[in-house]
Amino acid sequence: MEDIAARAFWADLRRTTQARIGLGRTGDALPTADVLELRAAHAAARDAVHNPLDVNALATQVNALGLGEAVHIRSRATDRSEYLRRPDLGRLPSDTATAPDTDTAPREGISALRYTGADIGIVLADGLSPRALTDHGVPMLAALAEILGDRYTLAPPVIATQSRVALGDHIGQALGVGTLLVLIGERPGLSVADSLGIYLTHLPCPGRADSERNCISNIHPPEGLGYTRAAQVASGLIEGARRLGRSGVDLKDTSADPTLTGSEALILEAADPA
Repeated sequence: MEDIAARAFWADLRRTTQARIGLGRTGDALPTADVLELRAAHAAARDAVHNPLDVNALATQVNALGLGEAVHIRSRATDRSEYLRRPDLGRLPSDTATAPDTDTAPREGISALRYTGADIGIVLADGLSPRALTDHGVPMLAALAEILGDRYTLAPPVIATQSRVALGDHIGQALGVGTLLVLIGERPGLSVADSLGIYLTHLPCPGRADSERNCISNIHPPEGLGYTRAAQVASGLIEGARRLGRSGVDLKDTSADPTLTGSEALILEAADPA
């Protein structure tokens, strides 16, 4: 009876979080059901890292949004094993322009990118969770296009594989965009294996430091941040970066401040330029 009462107590709290809390014990170990659940979550996290992105399927969905024909960029990491062991290679584009695998596959190679001079560029990168990009990449891109399309020019989307965030700096420079958004699969955890992040870099070019980026994390509705809300935050940060002339640690999203409402909530806290 005591165990049933304890589980009932923790059940209410578990509904408020995906964290594993109040698991209880059987002897010196976790209950069998919780051990099996933990192992299943670990297996899902490993699958999220290692299962490859279906580039052709993603390109078809991206092209259907009408934002231009997607181009596929590979990093210099030749396979998943090298990508995990050599993060530096994931930050560099492959120099080799290769022919698409099929007639319907996207064009490939950094040389396939055309200078656009657009306000905004968007990269869909597999990162450490291709599953996150598969689950959330297209609806997140659609939400961004809806909120940004009326005010800014958008470059055709780019799909990047075996990619780290900094690969976007090369892509943004080749596209000639003012601000770059990299939608990338985040490192899977034992609670969430398909979380998507957005990294914003103003005036992207090779050599940008991580301190020059802003990140919107934990996008995985319904439990995590929703697409519309993430797009609103990105829009506010883009507006701020264009006014400030830079992104990163000097640019803050204060939209969660309860004393502020609507678009007026998206303001800057810039460091003293002096």
